[in-house]
Amino acid sequence: MGKEKPEGGRRALTKAEEQVMKVLWRLESGLLMDIVEAMPAPQPHKNTVATILKTLVDKGFVRIENIGRIHRYHPLVSRDAYSRDTLSSVATGYFDGSFTNVVSFLVDEKKLSVKDLELLLQQIKKNKKSS
Repeated sequence: MGKEKPEGGRRALTKAEEQVMKVLWRLESGLLMDIVEAMPAPQPHKNTVATILKTLVDKGFVRIENIGRIHRYHPLVSRDAYSRDTLSSVATGYFDGSFTNVVSFLVDEKKLSVKDLELLLQQIKKNKKSS
């Protein structure tokens, strides 16, 4: 079975791929060993990370810059763009595409408080005034 593609047309990331992307987003670019060393403990073997990076290149999330025989990896997809696509995919797949339903679910699950909702409302009003 193939992975479903998020809104941006790219396939969703596995947990391991997301972990490598989080490191790469934080570093902004890096050599294989830079990425391995920045991984949380227990650090995966460099061959594992290299395989994941190859997959991320194939999926269009990462590009390789060749420096002689060394590869520097650069994210092609920003963290914000991936977050937006993932959230949209969750809303579409589980909440009939409604972000209101997503927020309602978070309130029901006690993941959002009244204070959080008031802050969101303030942000919405602020954004509306600046548009």
